[in-house]
Amino acid sequence: MKLDLQQIPRENTLTKEEFLAKYFRPQKPVVIENFIKDWPAYSKWNLDYMKKVAGEKTVPLYDDRPVKHDEGFNEPHAKMKMADYIDLLKNEPTKYRIFLWNILKEVPELQNDFSYPDFGLKLMKGLPMLFFGGRDSYTFMHYDIDLANIFHFHFDGEKQCILFPQSETKYLYKVPHSLIVREDIDFNNPDLEKWPALKNAKGYVTNLHHGNVLYMPEGYWHYMRYVTPGFSMSLRAIARKPKNFTKAVYNVFFMRYFDNLMRRLKGQKWIDWKNEQAVLKTHKALGIS
Repeated sequence: MKLDLQQIPRENTLTKEEFLAKYFRPQKPVVIENFIKDWPAYSKWNLDYMKKVAGEKTVPLYDDRPVKHDEGFNEPHAKMKMADYIDLLKNEPTKYRIFLWNILKEVPELQNDFSYPDFGLKLMKGLPMLFFGGRDSYTFMHYDIDLANIFHFHFDGEKQCILFPQSETKYLYKVPHSLIVREDIDFNNPDLEKWPALKNAKGYVTNLHHGNVLYMPEGYWHYMRYVTPGFSMSLRAIARKPKNFTKAVYNVFFMRYFDNLMRRLKGQKWIDWKNEQAVLKTHKALGIS
């Protein structure tokens, strides 16, 4: 038995009016296949180009090790020159990823290669973020702290994306006081006997290729696995639904600080307790013994 996933709809391109009516207002994901062909980035951006323009930059790297109590929020697991990292991506499988790498801050010239599309939403123009990964590297299933509307532009290679709306949270083994689910769930090939609540979750899946744009609605859970080495850029717009906006404010100004405080006070016991609660609360709510 596999996860209950439907393919994300794909469109060749969309007008602002079509996007708002068909996907934003009903909060449904979509892949737009040929929206950015007029961007210089479409023809220029690949791993070799990034090595050329950012090779001397030192970049933070992350892998798939579980969260530890003594690690700071988004603390990197390693650092490396971008040129060396790209050589690593191209020459051998690696779990190391780059995420939330700000183009405007690190390589300002890259902003000349793209424009901010008019989807009818006000994009946060100071936060274009790049994400890189090696073959079979992946992110844990999570949602973003600000529950933003996200436009994810993929470049070079292939990436698998699995999404769930917030309505499915009760089936996903969410870890309390966090933005993640149990880190030992392999969403690429989940053990549904060990994690039976996942049988009830209804989500979406797609594979992105060079030039594809994925729209992820507000607060959508997402798991990203790099089928081949590659990278993506995300642009975001603030959550519009009052419930999601309120939750974003709570996450940013309270939840993460409370979690960090409890890590300092209780150490690994806090992490272990949260992981236990993820199972107990999920199974109790669904009547699973």
